[in-house]
Amino acid sequence: MGQKINPLGFRLGTTQSHHSLWFTQPKKYSQGLQEDKKIRDCIKNYVQKYMKISSGVEGIARIEIQKRIDLIQVIIYMGFPKLLIEDKPRRVEELRMSIQKELNCGNRKLNIAITRISNPYGHPNILAEFIAGQLKNRVSFRKAMKKAIELTEQANTKGIQVQIAGRIDGKEIARVEWVREGRVPLQTIEAKIDYCSYTVRTIYGVLGIKIWIFVNEE
Repeated sequence: MGQKINPLGFRLGTTQSHHSLWFTQPKKYSQGLQEDKKIRDCIKNYVQKYMKISSGVEGIARIEIQKRIDLIQVIIYMGFPKLLIEDKPRRVEELRMSIQKELNCGNRKLNIAITRISNPYGHPNILAEFIAGQLKNRVSFRKAMKKAIELTEQANTKGIQVQIAGRIDGKEIARVEWVREGRVPLQTIEAKIDYCSYTVRTIYGVLGIKIWIFVNEE
């Protein structure tokens, strides 16, 4: 049936830019890719470990990585940077050490910068984490979706679509439920659409959450 494509990859070079910027020889490409994955996982685990926000949202919108010969620059875009900024120099240093230990990056320097984003609930990752937290607390999925849509509307976006798939509310048969508010033009390449897919482990199995947010037309 319908051919589906990741909305971010579909728009690369028009409204979407890469989250990792580096250049390497073809033979070393896979190694660089695994390095990126390690860095991202390490940051997410660290933030989860020291999470002090009651809502259970980590608040990482995206992690950008830029590599040069002698430097790895990591920029973390966070919605609620409170938890890393409380005693910032120590926390960031700790995080840096743990990433360096994971990577053994030799003579390359590692820089970490934390950037705050203005309206966090306009970002699908943070919204997905919010919905996941609600579902884990056994809130009904419709309620969670409605609340998420309300939060995005405050972040003045043009449209949002939320989809949850799996054994919703612990039913025997898995199904897909979705809800859309406003317009989400997936085929328009000019339209800036933010997307994320997120897995959440509940007591009755794994649920998948997908969120498309139509930010604006360029």
